[in-house]
Amino acid sequence: MKKWLMVLLTCALTACSSSSENKTYYQLPVTQSGAQSATTQGNRLLWVEQVSIPDYLAGNGVVYQTSDVQYVIASNNLWASPLDQQLRSTLVANLSSQLPGWVVASQPLGNNQDTLNVSVTGFHGRYDGRVIVSGEWLLNHQGQLIKRPFHIELKQQQDGYDEMVKMLAQAWRQEAGVIAQAISQVP
Repeated sequence: MKKWLMVLLTCALTACSSSSENKTYYQLPVTQSGAQSATTQGNRLLWVEQVSIPDYLAGNGVVYQTSDVQYVIASNNLWASPLDQQLRSTLVANLSSQLPGWVVASQPLGNNQDTLNVSVTGFHGRYDGRVIVSGEWLLNHQGQLIKRPFHIELKQQQDGYDEMVKMLAQAWRQEAGVIAQAISQVP
């Protein structure tokens, strides 16, 4: 009898431990818009050269700030692909949809292109139910440099990592809109 009790207890503990090892993977959603043709004459060219992130964001785990000075990197809530790649590809997609008449790409487009580099310093959830997206971007337009910092805080409507990732994506889209507006005003 004791033998069966030990087997049953072992099975129960194994089931509990395996359920806590389930990993969830997140990908930033891309808002789909009408496809634009890149074959018209006179298109302006924009190369999103790099989106860099600090080491604490470069791992697989989604980051959550638990106090003013403490951050936790999740071990079971992970990015499906490297965060810097996701940020770059979604930025290209968002700028492409918001800059009609422009060809936006993640590869060099030629000699006569504008170049955008973004340094993201914050891309995480926070203990007060907000998400933080911060950093700065640098646009090189024909040798003229335009540099702007950004800091966006959005309130989550619900708890959980799903909502946090959706709000982070929304804040990133919002910053892409600010970048697109600044780019469209450059002569």
